[in-house]
Amino acid sequence: MSETDPSADTEVDEYLAALPDGDRVAMTELRRAIRAGAPEATEVIAYRMPAFRSHGDQFLVSYDAYQRHYSLFPASGGVVEELGEEIAPYLAGRGTIRFPKGKPIPTGLVTRIVRIRLAENAAAAGTRASRRSAGP
Repeated sequence: MSETDPSADTEVDEYLAALPDGDRVAMTELRRAIRAGAPEATEVIAYRMPAFRSHGDQFLVSYDAYQRHYSLFPASGGVVEELGEEIAPYLAGRGTIRFPKGKPIPTGLVTRIVRIRLAENAAAAGTRASRRSAGP
């Protein structure tokens, strides 16, 4: 359940329920893999797709179904740098990862991507907190 908006989980459930069966199954798989990597993250709808936020409402990842693939949007060059060749076959730009329909979604990789993003958000939150405590 979302800490900031109790209706967010329901909105995501409704979003997924409206998808065709095959897409709903794959998107539910992505959702579980994301939750495995960031169980405390807040689930929301952002940019008209399911998303997660962490550390004071910072964007973590979003995901969606398209005609030929499922996309995960971590919006992070750090993910690409850390995972290198392992993620290369799925890259479709710096902040977009695509998983082809009809092939298994690498859920372990998705969970690792989310953990990298979670660490990035934690570091950013720590940096902001340090600046605030340092004063003007």
